[in-house]
Amino acid sequence: MSQVLDAHAVFVYLEKEPAYEKVRDMLSRAAETGKNLFMSSVNWGEVYYITKREKGEITAEGVMKVLDSFPIEVVDVDKTLARQAGAYKAEKKMSYADCFAAALAKMKKAELITGDKEFREVEGNIKILWL
Repeated sequence: MSQVLDAHAVFVYLEKEPAYEKVRDMLSRAAETGKNLFMSSVNWGEVYYITKREKGEITAEGVMKVLDSFPIEVVDVDKTLARQAGAYKAEKKMSYADCFAAALAKMKKAELITGDKEFREVEGNIKILWL
C-alpha cells in the first residue's frame, strides 16, 4: 500500500521525536524499494513555513534540502485534489493543510502517516498509521 506523509510525520523524523524510528524505517524502505512515499506540495510548504517561523530562513532552507533528498514524491495540487481537500474542510474540523494530506491519501488509496490528532476527523474515510 502506498503511503502519504503529513508534515507532522516529517517533523517527528527531523526532530527525533517519539516514533522517529517508524518514520526512519519507512524512509529507508522507500529508498531500498524505489517506491517513494507521497506528500502534497501544500504539506511540503507547511514544513518550510513552520521551520522558517520557528528557526529562521537559513535553517528552513537547510531542512528543505534534506527533505528534497528523501524518497518522497511531492504531488502538486490540481483541481481534483483541491476539490477533495475543500470537501474535507467544509465538513471536518481540520486545518486546510491537513485536508490536503487527507485528500491525497484518499486519492492515492494510500495510508496516511501522522500523529496529528486532527486526523481523527477523517479516520473513517482513509487509512491512518498513527505515530
